[in-house]
Amino acid sequence: MELPQITLPKIDLPFEISTLIHPAVVHFVVAIPVIILLLEFYNIFAKRKSIGAFSFLLLIFTVIMMVGAFLTGSVDGKEAYDLLSPEGQSELKDHKLIGSYLIFISLAMLIFKLLAMSGKRIFKFLFFMTMIGFILIIFKQGQEGGELVYKYGANVEKVKELDDTLFDIKEKLEEAEAKKVPKKEEKVIAVPKSKQDAVPVSKENNSDTASNVDHLLNNAKKEMEDVNSKTLSPVREVTKNVVPSENNVTTQGLPTP
Repeated sequence: MELPQITLPKIDLPFEISTLIHPAVVHFVVAIPVIILLLEFYNIFAKRKSIGAFSFLLLIFTVIMMVGAFLTGSVDGKEAYDLLSPEGQSELKDHKLIGSYLIFISLAMLIFKLLAMSGKRIFKFLFFMTMIGFILIIFKQGQEGGELVYKYGANVEKVKELDDTLFDIKEKLEEAEAKKVPKKEEKVIAVPKSKQDAVPVSKENNSDTASNVDHLLNNAKKEMEDVNSKTLSPVREVTKNVVPSENNVTTQGLPTP
């Protein structure tokens, strides 16, 4: 879900903001709300008005630093935008949008603090809980700002030098490719993969070879039967003469009456 775009009024400053001040200002924006939250937590038990007043002053300072972070971030963003990738440019736009929202949220926190200073518990509880959410949004904004630097190289001088060097190398490569002479295309002669592709075998030849094989097998079987009959016939005659029949054996073994 994209946040609706909001435009802050342009502030004409009597001085010019230089680049690379944004990281220093952001440290205050991150640290001071955490200090305020700790003071408010301590004041739940201490219940001192002086601590509440000091917390209110720190919150005013937070609003001022939030505006300063937005202005310095706008300067750094303009410096880095053209050198970023399309994805980095999109991240930079989102970072700026959330920064503008944080200014209005910090002003709302001032109003919540004034209500909490009235002494009602419900307002104190609401201020404490909204302060936690405010800090979480600031942490998320700080993480995205770090990604712009470490992932996309925003405002990193070394990245600029490498981009310039890469651009020069690409130009030289394009010039070298333009000077190349195109090679002559070599003709490729297609060779059949196997002999079957070159010389097809007909079905008639296949049937003839199959019938020849069957004929040879039948002849071989007949020859084997002839050999078996010739070799086994004398063996059978010998066994008939040597081995007596069962009737003769039984009659010879019985006593005569």
